Amino acid sequence: MAERGLCSRRDADDYIAQGWVFVDGKRICELGTRASPSAVITLDRRAQTNQEARRTILLHKPVGYVSGQPEPGRTPAVALIQPERQFRTADTPAFHPSCLRGLAPAGRLDIDSTGLLVLTQDGRVARQLVGEDSTIDKEYLVRVEGQLDNRGLALLNDGLSLDDRRLKPARVEWLNADQLRFVLREGRKRQIRRMCELVGLRVLGLKRVRIGAVRLGDLPLGQWRFLRPDEVF
Repeated sequence: MAERGLCSRRDADDYIAQGWVFVDGKRICELGTRASPSAVITLDRRAQTNQEARRTILLHKPVGYVSGQPEPGRTPAVALIQPERQFRTADTPAFHPSCLRGLAPAGRLDIDSTGLLVLTQDGRVARQLVGEDSTIDKEYLVRVEGQLDNRGLALLNDGLSLDDRRLKPARVEWLNADQLRFVLREGRKRQIRRMCELVGLRVLGLKRVRIGAVRLGDLPLGQWRFLRPDEVF
């Protein structure tokens, strides 16, 4: 079920226990039940309603906030999800405390970086963005100082390793004299900063502006909004 994107593994267990899963039209209530790869798996309407009620939030994270688990003396980005910081238009729902229940970041953005951070209650979204088989790319604007020749630029695109593991190919190009555009399909810890160090550059500023087809756009710094029904990563 998780591999097909129907729900997260945790939700799958819950839905099976509730009797909300059907395999080839037969209700399944026993955890660990096997299904053939060609089986048709469907969810009860109650499971679908449960999923539809889950929120995904887009935050323009400022520098100084950690995206994941809070660290001593640090403030987690989820603390910014408050009603007075919601960026609303006439057709968007209002904040409700239930929006915070089970809300977790889908990916990291380090404390020294700013830009688009996704927080979600939906395990399907989390798997799509941070699962091992994720193909969602992420775009960053990176201000740097130092000298970078053609060989160094080529290495940033493909040829570097971190922690004894080869990095996936990236797309890196100059936007102007001191700013690079990075597009990555992975997100190792402080990856862009470490990549730049390997080719003799120092990162002065880093901003994530896109995840998949969803852009940061004009969302003000420190504010958040709900992912719209028409938006798909």
